[in-house]
Amino acid sequence: MKNRSNELELMDDLNLATDELRQNLEELETVNRWLGGYSPVINALNKNWNTAKKISIADIGSGGGDTLRIISEWAKRKKLDWEGVGIDANQFMIDFSRQKAKDFPEISFEKVDIFDTSFQEKKFDFVVCSLFCHHFSEEDLVKMFAQLNQQANICLIINDLHRNWLAYYGIYILTRLFNGSRLVKNDAPLSVKRAFSYQNLKNIAQKANLSNYTIRWRWAFRWQMIIKK
Repeated sequence: MKNRSNELELMDDLNLATDELRQNLEELETVNRWLGGYSPVINALNKNWNTAKKISIADIGSGGGDTLRIISEWAKRKKLDWEGVGIDANQFMIDFSRQKAKDFPEISFEKVDIFDTSFQEKKFDFVVCSLFCHHFSEEDLVKMFAQLNQQANICLIINDLHRNWLAYYGIYILTRLFNGSRLVKNDAPLSVKRAFSYQNLKNIAQKANLSNYTIRWRWAFRWQMIIKK
């Protein structure tokens, strides 16, 4: 666990489009709801929300779209005006997310390569990366952090995993106790091996020439990184 693993996860295959992937997305949402995996994002939004205007949020690497649905549930309770777009490069993810969010008119989804020039020109109040960054190399993350920071009017929010032995064995055992799918049994522990130490995130931010940021540890074995304008 000293260094980040560069082993690819099964769901890194952008052409993966099976019922097994559908089951994996459902399982990941269940685990995140149980373990409070959305709280770093909600906490960051709550601290930085501007109630004077309608807020726009982009969820980068939105996967099953669950983060945006959680944000919507929170925003409805607080009677906040907002709209969100999920960005993903996998068409299966987009189709799955649209179906799950059919009763959330404030949420839309787009199949986009975030490094395309046309996307880089778009601006949002908040840009969120939730369990997305660990899929990339440090070199790509330096470029991504710098770009997404420029696209965020208020702040860029990173919610990702803490590379830690306890987190690794915890999720390894949990996915087997509940007889998870082949994908979740492989990818969930591997995600922890691909995840970050505090110093990893700090190094990426420094290489991306970012200065106005905070990195905080949150349960369960998550890093919350808030990069403000």
